[in-house]
Amino acid sequence: MTAEPAPRPRVPLLERDQVPDEVAALYDQLMHDRGVVPNMFKALANVPALAVAMPALLKPLMGDGALPAAYKELIATRVASLNECNYCVSAHRQLALQRGATPEQIGAIDTFESGPFSPKEKSGFRYAGMLHLSGHAISEQTYRAVRAHFNHQELIELTAVAAAFEFFSRINTALHIPVTPIPENS
Repeated sequence: MTAEPAPRPRVPLLERDQVPDEVAALYDQLMHDRGVVPNMFKALANVPALAVAMPALLKPLMGDGALPAAYKELIATRVASLNECNYCVSAHRQLALQRGATPEQIGAIDTFESGPFSPKEKSGFRYAGMLHLSGHAISEQTYRAVRAHFNHQELIELTAVAAAFEFFSRINTALHIPVTPIPENS
């Protein structure tokens, strides 16, 4: 049995020489920070204002804040897995490792209940799973369970990360964005 070839991207993935100066500057920054320009940004470059605006959301969303960046990347990976977004799973597994998550944590993301996670972390994964179903799935019982572990700032960050990766997963899967190769020096 042979694996099916990956579907072709539904939009062009623009290279640096195909984009306006402000997007080229973003590509340069991404190359500096990550060693690669993620394919999602190459797709978003078809709408330059959107591509340039995305880092303004991602920097505070995914950086250290009330919650550590590594945990946010694990949440992103969990939501991506629930959405079957291979692009997002690949990217955020790598980013989780870079930000301090362990290989054991990454390997246990789909079986987190028995994985190397604290009760607080498990509560956040459960919450993200319910949010994956719908915002309406966050019942009072679900909210109370997560609030037992997370303060308001942490809960807002947790909700924002989980919701954002519903958004990003849908962009990448709907447009058939191919997985970005991981740089060799990562």
